[in-house]
Amino acid sequence: MLEKVDLTKELPKEEYKKIFQPLQDRLRSLQRTCKDAAVATTVVFEGWDASGKGSMINLLLERMDPRGFKVHPTTAPNIEEIYRPYLWRFWIRLPGYGEIAVFDRSWYGRVLVERIDKLTPKADWQRAYQEINDFERNLTADGQVMVKFYMHISRTEQRKRFRKCEKDAILKWKVTEEDWKHHCQYKKYYRAVEEMLEKTSTQDAPWHIIEATDDRWARVEVFRILIDAMEARLRAKAVATAVAQAAKVVAVAKEAPKAVVAKVAPKPVAVKTASKHPWLQAMHRRT
Repeated sequence: MLEKVDLTKELPKEEYKKIFQPLQDRLRSLQRTCKDAAVATTVVFEGWDASGKGSMINLLLERMDPRGFKVHPTTAPNIEEIYRPYLWRFWIRLPGYGEIAVFDRSWYGRVLVERIDKLTPKADWQRAYQEINDFERNLTADGQVMVKFYMHISRTEQRKRFRKCEKDAILKWKVTEEDWKHHCQYKKYYRAVEEMLEKTSTQDAPWHIIEATDDRWARVEVFRILIDAMEARLRAKAVATAVAQAAKVVAVAKEAPKAVVAKVAPKPVAVKTASKHPWLQAMHRRT
């Protein structure tokens, strides 16, 4: 998948200015609409170090109502989480109906960093592909919006960004020895990412590979994809609601004739027999 991605894509500044603000406004409006419709949204960001995940999340939420979303930066599990099934710590952070949750890295660490650094036995991370697919299928079956982004840059671009950050007194803290270690493991991660994309891009929760070399291009792509997904879920829910209401009307209509017949039909007249009338009984006795 990654070899087919065109990392030279870019968006001119003037075009970006025309497009981007309406996308921000639309996303803010959709946040309110999804809240009213009780539609939950989960957004997952994976990608190379220095590919722009953090900046993208900041921009994504810049104009949203902060009461309606939460951002979950994923780090190594704590002592409590280690002794539970590995998906548990993500289950408890899922959004409620009408809310948005954004994961800066996610459950996919199981098949990426835990695999490459041998933090998890091979049998466990191999089994995780199916566990993840089942997990995400449960969420989408419940009506949740599930959007997964992989921010993709080349190894050369990553090295360029690392060096640029190291020269900046404000940003140099972002680049650590571990980042350079992962940079040296780029080929290993590349193969792991390819397998992850192949095995966990499903109809319920497809992956969206974002060409992240050009910031403007990446921003517009992320906003468009998320907006399309939220709108699609709202349309699907509206259709489902309409179908359910129509079925209810049909059911009521079927019962209506029975109710009308029962209302207008004359009540049966009870015919009393001679044996139930005392004066007739007396006549019979005299005869």
